[in-house]
Amino acid sequence: MAAAPLYRDASAPVEARVRDLLGRMTLREKAAQMAQIERTVASPRALADLGAGSVLNAGGSTPRDRASPADWAAMVDGMQRHALASRLGVPILYGTDAVHGHNNVYGATVFPHNVGLGATRDAELVRRVGEATALEVRATGIHWTFAPCVAVCRDPRWGRCYESYSEDPEIVRSLTAIVSGLQGQPPADHPHGYPFLASVRENVLACAKHFVGDGGTDKGLNEGNAICSYEDLEAIHMTPYPDCIAQGVATVMASYSKWNGEPLHSSRYLLTDVLKGKLGFKGFVISDWEGIDRLCEPKEPRGSDYRYCIAQSVNAGMDMIMIPHRFEKFLEDIVFLVEKGEIPMSRIDDAVERILSVKFISGMFEHPFSDQSLLGIVGCKEHRLLAREAVRKSLVLLKNGKDQKAPFLPLAKNPKRILVAGTHADDIGYQCGGWTIAWHGDSGKITVGTSILEAIQESLGVQTEVVYEKCPTEATIENGDFSYAVVVVGEVPYAEWTGDRTDLSIPFNGSELITHIANKIPTLVIVISGRPLVIESQVLDKIEALVAAWLPGSEGMGITDCLFGDQDFVGTLPVTWYRSVDQLPINAGDANYDPLFSVGYGLKMFQSDDDST
Repeated sequence: MAAAPLYRDASAPVEARVRDLLGRMTLREKAAQMAQIERTVASPRALADLGAGSVLNAGGSTPRDRASPADWAAMVDGMQRHALASRLGVPILYGTDAVHGHNNVYGATVFPHNVGLGATRDAELVRRVGEATALEVRATGIHWTFAPCVAVCRDPRWGRCYESYSEDPEIVRSLTAIVSGLQGQPPADHPHGYPFLASVRENVLACAKHFVGDGGTDKGLNEGNAICSYEDLEAIHMTPYPDCIAQGVATVMASYSKWNGEPLHSSRYLLTDVLKGKLGFKGFVISDWEGIDRLCEPKEPRGSDYRYCIAQSVNAGMDMIMIPHRFEKFLEDIVFLVEKGEIPMSRIDDAVERILSVKFISGMFEHPFSDQSLLGIVGCKEHRLLAREAVRKSLVLLKNGKDQKAPFLPLAKNPKRILVAGTHADDIGYQCGGWTIAWHGDSGKITVGTSILEAIQESLGVQTEVVYEKCPTEATIENGDFSYAVVVVGEVPYAEWTGDRTDLSIPFNGSELITHIANKIPTLVIVISGRPLVIESQVLDKIEALVAAWLPGSEGMGITDCLFGDQDFVGTLPVTWYRSVDQLPINAGDANYDPLFSVGYGLKMFQSDDDST
C-alpha cells in the first residue's frame, strides 16, 4: 500500500506540508483555492469537481428562514464532504460576517456593535466578546469570521461608522484584543506575522478589515477616496494593523475604498510592499464582496474586462477572491492569464501557499467537521450575561439633571405611573442595527432578545403602571399623571452605503416627539444609533437626562441595569458628538474643536470626590 502523502501527515512541519501539496496541484486546482464562492453556488460540482477553496454566506443568506445552529452545521458539513471528495481532498474554509456576535443566526447572542464597545474602553471585555462569538460560530460548523473591522471612523456621515470602535486610532488599537478572543492567544515565541489558531474546537480565524483608510474617505462616502499623505494614512488608519498581525491574525480584507484615487484592491504598494513587506503579514489577503469587479467600471476604456480586473488585483497581492458568483468564469480567466504570462506563476504559488498555510495551521485537515457537542452554546445564558455586561459598560451618560446638584438618574424604581415612548422602545431589530439576521438589519422581533420596554417592565415593581405608546396622544401626555417619561429614539438599521447620510437629525421626527413629551413630563431620552445624531440645544435644554446607547444588540437589560442605579455608567464617548453637520468632519485634536460633547466625555451618577469626567 502506498504511503500517505506528506501533506496528510499532521506531525510534519506546516511549510513541508504546504510544499508537498502545492507540488501535487494543477494550475486550475491552485486557482480554485484562490476562489471564495457564495453558499448558494457551492454545488457538488464547484466543491468536488472544481475544488473551490472557500465558501461564504452573504449577510442574510441562510440555509432556511430562522435556521437553527444544527441546520447551519449540517449545511457546512455537507459542503465539506463534497470538498473532501475532490482529487486532493483539500477542505474548504467557510467564512461569515459574525461582526457583533454570530449575527446571521437566529437566536444567537447579539453583542453591541463596535462603536458601543469603543465606549467601554475595556480591552479585556472585548476579548471575552471575541471568545463567546468564536464559540457560537464554531457551534455552527463555521471556521472563519470577517471580523474585526478596525477602521478608524473620522466622519459620522459614513454608513459603516458603527463598525468602528473609535475616531481615535489608539482606542481602536487597544480593542484589537478581540483578535486573541476569536483566535486564541498565541504563545510568546510565536513567529511574527504568521497566522495562528489555538483550538479547532473553540476558536475561529479572524480577519482584520478593511485595509486601509476605509474610515477616512472624503465626506465619509462608503467605498470613497481617502485623500491624505502616506504619513497620515500610517499614523491614523494603519495603526491597528500591526497589533492584529502581532496576535497572529490569519487574514486581512482589502478595502473597497481608494487612497488618493488608487483602489486598494489593485494597490501593489499597499497590499504587497506595506502589508506583506513592511508589516510582515504572513497570512492571506482576501478581497471584499465583488471587490475586484469594481476595478472595471463599464464606463472605463477597458469596459467591464473581468480578466483585467483579476490581473490587476492578483498582481497587486490579492490572495483569495471573494467572487462570489462567477466561479467558473473566474477559473477560466485566471488560468488564461497565467498561461499568457500576465500573472506570473510565482504570484499564484505565493497566494496558494498562504491559503494552504492557514488551512494547515487551523487544523482543518485533521478536523474538517463541526463539533455537535457545541450546538447548545448558541445564545446561552452565560453569553447573554456577557452581552448584558457589554451593553451596561457601553452606555454614555451625556446629561443628568437640569441642575448638577439635582441629578435625575437613577430613576425611581417604584413610581405609580410612567410613560415609555418612542420608535425604538420596543424593537429588537432597531436595537441590533445592521448586520443582524439580514445584511442591512430590520425592524421588529427579528431574533431572540429583550427590548428596552421589556427590560423596564421587568425592572420595576408590580405597583408601577408602565404606559407604552410609540407616539403618545395629546390626551395621554396631558392627563397621564406620570412621574417621568423614558423616550427611546434613533436610527433605522442600515449597512454599508445604505447608511451614508448627510442628514443626521433624529429620524421619525424624533426631536419633535421628545420636545412634545418633555414640555409636560420630566423626560429621559435614550438614543439608539450607530453614530452621534443632531441634538438641538432647545431639545437638550428641555430634557432631564440623555443616554447614548449606540446599537446595544439583544440584551436590553444592560440598559436598565444603569437607569435604575444597580450599576453606574462607565462609558465615555469614542467619537466626537458634534453640534451640527456643518462642523463635519470634526475630530479631537482639530484646531477649532468645538463639539457638543468631546471624545472621552461621560458622566457618572454616583460621583465620588476624586471622580472627573
